[in-house]
Amino acid sequence: MYTWLFRSVVLISCPAIVYYGKIAQNPAGLGIGLGVGLLIIGIEYLIAELNLLMIVAGVLGAAGGIIVARVLDYMVFQIGNEELYKNWDKFALLRFFALGVLGLVFAVRKFPELDDLDKDILKMGKKRGSELKILDCNAIIDGRVAEVVETHFLSGTLVVPRFVLTELHRLADAEDPMKRARGRRGLDVLARLQEGHVIPVRILDKDVPEIAEVEGKVVKLAREMGAKIVTTDFNVNKVATLEGVTVLNVNDLSSALKTVVLPGETMSVFVMKDGKEREQGVGYLDDGTMVVVEDGRRNIGKRLEATVTSIHQTSNGRMIFAKARPAERPVVQ
Repeated sequence: MYTWLFRSVVLISCPAIVYYGKIAQNPAGLGIGLGVGLLIIGIEYLIAELNLLMIVAGVLGAAGGIIVARVLDYMVFQIGNEELYKNWDKFALLRFFALGVLGLVFAVRKFPELDDLDKDILKMGKKRGSELKILDCNAIIDGRVAEVVETHFLSGTLVVPRFVLTELHRLADAEDPMKRARGRRGLDVLARLQEGHVIPVRILDKDVPEIAEVEGKVVKLAREMGAKIVTTDFNVNKVATLEGVTVLNVNDLSSALKTVVLPGETMSVFVMKDGKEREQGVGYLDDGTMVVVEDGRRNIGKRLEATVTSIHQTSNGRMIFAKARPAERPVVQ
């Protein structure tokens, strides 16, 4: 409504200015004023269809074209051929118009490629030896990647695509409290990474519009850029592996860094609850590994020394079976 009101005011004002401003108080003057008003509305409509950066690029391109025309004028003048310069000067208006339009068209048509320029710059950085690692939503929300970065186990450049950042904002604004908490945690972790200055963190304005899912976008972008993916998601890990993309899974790193124990070693464990079998007690190591202690049921709520008897690797992680040392067993009367 306000747009049409503005256009109506412009159409009325331009002829009125021509008439009451005594520029031309005749039908021809009113027609000129109306034409100027229509031209303004046409430009306003065109501007509404373009974003600001595109308009700025077009203006700069036109200015560049006019500068090129001036340079050509100077070069022809320096030749010193008066007849040539007179003939050249006849087409001055056409020349300036043509080069100005060409500069505008070049800038507007090539402006979208600035998106790819950022990617190319990152590729150049990779060729100079800095590796690229794309963070997905799961790795950012998980938060452990910040601690890994702070210990200098990651190098190169961390890349956060704009669509990943948008997804974090969407989660942070969600009505569901759990999603909202995850989104805000992800934004906090990202801010921590940027403020830490341990390794560079880049926000990449590059989208993959043909793919809807954020995880799929991350995998394709990593493949195009020759980058690695940092994630905690099992499905992303599998899909990226099938696509030939290297994945740095924080969960795999965590499993690799768990405390290594061998059968026959003695360990201290706090028995928290009873086990499934008779006389079994269950405790946990600091990294969350479950320890099943034979003869440990009577010591629930206590810390005891136990000897490792075997280690089992399951789909849920590692389980350690141990037996309470004789000195820790209660004396039966």
